[in-house]
Amino acid sequence: MKSTKSFPVIKTALLSYGMSGKVFHAPFIHFHPGFELTAVWERSKKTATEDYPTIQVVHQLEEILNNEEIELVVVNTPTATHFEYAQKALLAGKHVIVEKAFTTTEKEAEILIELAEKKERILSVYQNRRWDSDFQTVQKIVNQQSLGSIHTATIRFERFKELLSAKVHKEKPGAGAGLLMDLGPHIIDQALVLFGMPNSVEAHIRTLRTHSLVDDDFLIHLLYNNLRVTLISSLLVPYSVDAYLIHGSKGSFIKQRGDIQESALLKQEQPFTDNWGLEPEEYAGRLITLQNGIEQDVCIASLPGNYGLYYENIYSAIRLNEPLKVSGTDGKKVMKIIEAAKQSHAEKRQISINH
Repeated sequence: MKSTKSFPVIKTALLSYGMSGKVFHAPFIHFHPGFELTAVWERSKKTATEDYPTIQVVHQLEEILNNEEIELVVVNTPTATHFEYAQKALLAGKHVIVEKAFTTTEKEAEILIELAEKKERILSVYQNRRWDSDFQTVQKIVNQQSLGSIHTATIRFERFKELLSAKVHKEKPGAGAGLLMDLGPHIIDQALVLFGMPNSVEAHIRTLRTHSLVDDDFLIHLLYNNLRVTLISSLLVPYSVDAYLIHGSKGSFIKQRGDIQESALLKQEQPFTDNWGLEPEEYAGRLITLQNGIEQDVCIASLPGNYGLYYENIYSAIRLNEPLKVSGTDGKKVMKIIEAAKQSHAEKRQISINH
């Protein structure tokens, strides 16, 4: 962690304190010495002060936007509100982190990116699962070129949630609802980090749960010159299989989803500790390669996961002018893929991607 002694803390506000604020943002802001969790916008409940007694709870967004001491605003409200609130925060001169999905359209993403550049503020998307232990390990194997020329890859993110969510915004049809806009941004972003933008997209989107009014199952093919990447997600999978299957000319890498950070955060364990994000050994991946006609099958210990590195980069970008690891442009690319997937499903054809 970089030294913060020479700089004032970055006073930060959350725009909600549901699971996202309580679990995925507040602990990393609170325990990082370069940040101060200053304010939370809570509409009805007042639960933030139970965890952080000194925090300021506000009832209107303007109380945050008009507070000149607050430098960073985290837009972690329902997806349909992201564009409006991020735009207002940027216009108020704040640095902004937006939860996934970044926006509801590529055009909205473009507007926010241009506004952030005009205001000379950082604009980032909270793609924390780039720092999952499983993805960190997969990325290492791909970057080492251990598999030769990769021709086929599958990334899955599946859950079993047969009952509809109590969160109305997740189940009510609208621009920000549905699984494609919920878990989709995570695995789309991971695919783009590994392989870049595809040439075309083919998608199949379904609604499987009883009484569901939004999509809850999808399969997306990202098509490259000599590579096919398949992204699969569903809320109706009682038994999950391996989350990552990467196949190349010299071998394969197989890895289950094993990151423990979400469960640790739900137990209110403290991040930025020595053993943070360490997977159990039984979650190790398998690297199977052929060398001189001899098959080698070895276990690959997982790298530790650490969502704190996302906030460490945000600090460095604001205070030290270092490049963002997850930019608004990254969010725009994800939105381009999501829009192409929706079009592909509707028109039952592949959609070309203009780079």
